[in-house]
Parts: sequence; structure tokens; C-alpha cells
Amino acid sequence: MSNADAFDAPEQVDLSDALLATEGWGDDYESGYADDDEPAYDPAADASLRGADPEELSTGDMDLAARHQLRRVAGLRTELEDITEVEYRQLRLERVVLVGVWTEGTEQDAENAMAELALLAETAGAEVLDNVFQRRQKPDPATYIGRGKVDAVREIVDFSGADTVVMDGELAPSQLRNLEDKLKVKVVDRTALILDIFAQHAKSKEGQAQVELAQLQYMKQRLRGWGGNLSRQAGGRVAGGAGIGGRGPGETKIESDRRRINDKIAKLRRELKEMTGTRSTKRLSRHRNQIPSVVIAGYTNAGKSSLLNKLTDAGVLVENALFATLDPTTRRTTTADGREYTMSDTVGFVRHLPHQLVEAFRSTLEEVGEADLILHVVDGSHPDPELQIASVREVFADIEGASAIPELIVINKADAADPLVLDRLQRREPHSVVVSAKTGQGIAAALAQVESELPRPGVEFSVLLPYSRGDLVDRIHRAGEIATLEHTADGTRVTGRANEDLAGELSTYAV
Repeated sequence: MSNADAFDAPEQVDLSDALLATEGWGDDYESGYADDDEPAYDPAADASLRGADPEELSTGDMDLAARHQLRRVAGLRTELEDITEVEYRQLRLERVVLVGVWTEGTEQDAENAMAELALLAETAGAEVLDNVFQRRQKPDPATYIGRGKVDAVREIVDFSGADTVVMDGELAPSQLRNLEDKLKVKVVDRTALILDIFAQHAKSKEGQAQVELAQLQYMKQRLRGWGGNLSRQAGGRVAGGAGIGGRGPGETKIESDRRRINDKIAKLRRELKEMTGTRSTKRLSRHRNQIPSVVIAGYTNAGKSSLLNKLTDAGVLVENALFATLDPTTRRTTTADGREYTMSDTVGFVRHLPHQLVEAFRSTLEEVGEADLILHVVDGSHPDPELQIASVREVFADIEGASAIPELIVINKADAADPLVLDRLQRREPHSVVVSAKTGQGIAAALAQVESELPRPGVEFSVLLPYSRGDLVDRIHRAGEIATLEHTADGTRVTGRANEDLAGELSTYAV
């Protein structure tokens, strides 16, 4: 046999030996992780570590587990030398460069703004490679940043291999087009970034419809058309190739896209109007029964859901991420003396919250305008908590009736905050309480403060109720205030305060 024949001869492989060599390869992946990676989030194991019964997991635990089933991880690239580097259900992180324009405030304010933009980018599933901000009196009308800064960002993008540039502001369509033409990579602004996070975290049908409506409103003004996209549709026989010159100007592709978007927006608004009717019915039922309502509002990741869980055992999802929960949650609870009231969680706010989101989530934010008391949650460990307070109050100003509702500032995360900062905030906001939803510090005092500020029934009564009207005694316990209660031979003698409707029913038995 020649050397060439020996080289071309296939190597003999023993199939049994090959199968034996692969035995046990999949064990790591079946356990939820491979090699040195961290194990996947297991709600049952986490519950066991916290001393809870794994079979009694809350809704929030289940939601968190579902969210962690699909997790973006660093270290994976699209061009792999070895296919075994691919890990099951893990996605490559988008590599981004952050760019901001500093027009007012101190340098520390600009750095805090860029740090928040980095958190937003990481929440959306990106790996932040670099960030740069520029001091200007106002953004450049053509490229948002100056021409020289565009060249500098282009060098950073080329050197780092970034996929995307994120701008800390809302770009005009022309600015977006000019930047993409010069940087040769995808450019997104702060509004698109927040909308992307909302799209990932929306779970309920209403929340998904609200986010889709906001995205379409944003997209409609930023449609772009090149080449064939600007060609016009022809009517009649021209569509089949017949006709001389075309029968009319027709409709361009970009115009038909805008028309379809408008049709979709109209459909979503109709659907949201129907969903709003359901929410309004529930709200009217609470008003009819005169049940006081408390709304928890505040900056994103300030601890609103954690506080709701601590105050009412709601069991909603809690995660250390921006905009972790979007769907409002309402729980009915009682005061120490037995009066019923509701407590609702709302979507978190952020600096320069896109107006499309405020408009789309208006039905949800109406909960704030209809409340009897607002618990304004502030992150005491944040570098600039005063900015959080100001940003949330800006959104309150856009909600009808919200500015006139009593507000209690709840300074959260006391366990991680600087005591000097807490003292400064309390001096600035005298009507405030300091708590830690994590450790339980100050929760009892906050709850007592909430109960003391709930609206009190306005009509005094003194009645002798027959024992056959135990239903009225129960309603007094739930919706009124009892000053004295005495069981006599003739019935139950009760004095206290009640709302007008209940007092009218009690007037028959007045003494």
C-alpha cells in the first residue's frame, strides 16, 4: 500500500468505546449548571434556606423563578471556536457604550445619571463596555453630541467592538439617523431602552398591551425607508404589470407601515378601554363601600414591592432590578382596630420617564389619583435620594388629582443607608418615616402612621342593636370606629363613628 493510500484510509472506530467515553457528559447540565458556573435559581432551595416550606411558595417566588429560567450571561460570543461553549438557554450579552450630555447640575449629578443608565442597560441585558459624557449648554441639534465627540465615540466603538451605543436622552429621528450613519452601529436612546425593559417584564395582558402601545407610539415617529421602501404601490391592472405609467401616485411603503401602526394603536386603545372598565368597576365598588385606599408609589427599585409584602404579606415578586414589577397589585388588609382598607403597589418611576409610558399606563396610574393616602417610597441608600423625590413628584403632577392627596415619605433601606443621609432627608421631609423592608426596622411605626392618617368616618352614632342584626355589628367593625360596645339584655349597645351610608342604616336603632 502506498503512503497516499495509507493517508486516505479511514480510521477504524469502536462504537462501544466511543459511547462509553461520553458517559456522564450531560450530568452538569441536568443539574442546572456546568463547570464553574453558578447554579440556576431554585425557588424551592431558596425557600428551604429561608426556613420556609418549599411547597408553600408565594406567587412572587414563582415569578422570579420563571424570570431566571432565561438569563443573559457574559462570556459567550457568536463566533465560537468550540461548539461545546454553548450553554443551554443562555444568550450572548449585547455590548454597549453609554453616551450622555451634561447640561445642568454638578459633575456628581452627571456621574449619577450615567450610573443609572448603566443599570438600565444591564437590566435590559447588556454588557457596558465604556461610558462618556460631554459638557454642553444644550444638545447638538444634528447629532445630540458635537461632531468631535461623535468621532471620539466612533473610536471607542471600533476599539471595544461594541454592538450598540446608548444615548442618555430622547433622540429626534434625524439625530438617530445621523448618529447611526456616522457610528456604523445601532443607536438607541433612553426611551427605547426603558421601553425594552418594560417589554421584558410585562406579564399581565393589560401590562403587555400598555407597553406595546407605548412602543408603537414611539416607533411611529421614527420609521425609516430606503430604496425599495420608498417605492409606491400601483393600483388596478398596473399591479399585474399592465397599464402605461401607473394609474396614480399610490402609497409609499413607509406610509403603509405608518397606517398599519395607526390601526394597531387604535385597536390597542380599544382593548385597554375595555380593561380600564374592569379596573374602574373594582375601584367604584371600593368607593361605594367607602373602603379607604393606600397607594405605594416611588422611584424604581426603591423597595415598593418589598414594603407591600412586609405590610400585607402580598407575596409579590421582589428582585434587585429596575422595573422588576410592572403590574399593579392590590391587597385588602385591616387596621389594628379592625377597619378595612386596601393597599396597592404601582409601577416604578424614573428620571425622565418617557411620556409614552405615562400616557399608556394612565389607567394604572389613576390608582394614585384616586387614593386616600400615598406612601412615597424613597431609597435611602441611593447616591441622590432628593433627585428621586423630585422625579416622582414630577410624575404626580401629570396625574389628575395626585398632587392634592396626603403624602407620607417612607425612607427605605435604612440598613444600607448612611445615618447622616437619613437625618438630612428627615429634616428635609418632616412628614416621613424610616424603615427597612429587609430587616423589618420601623415597619410597625410606619404601619401605625398609615392607620392614623386614614380618613375617619364622619358621623357619630349611639345605637341599641337587636341580636338579630349581627350583620350591622360586623359592618361597624369593618367600616366604622367603635368607641364603646356593651352586650345588654335588650341587645348590643354601640357608640362610635361611621360613614354616612352606614349611619343612615343605624339611625333606625338610635338611642
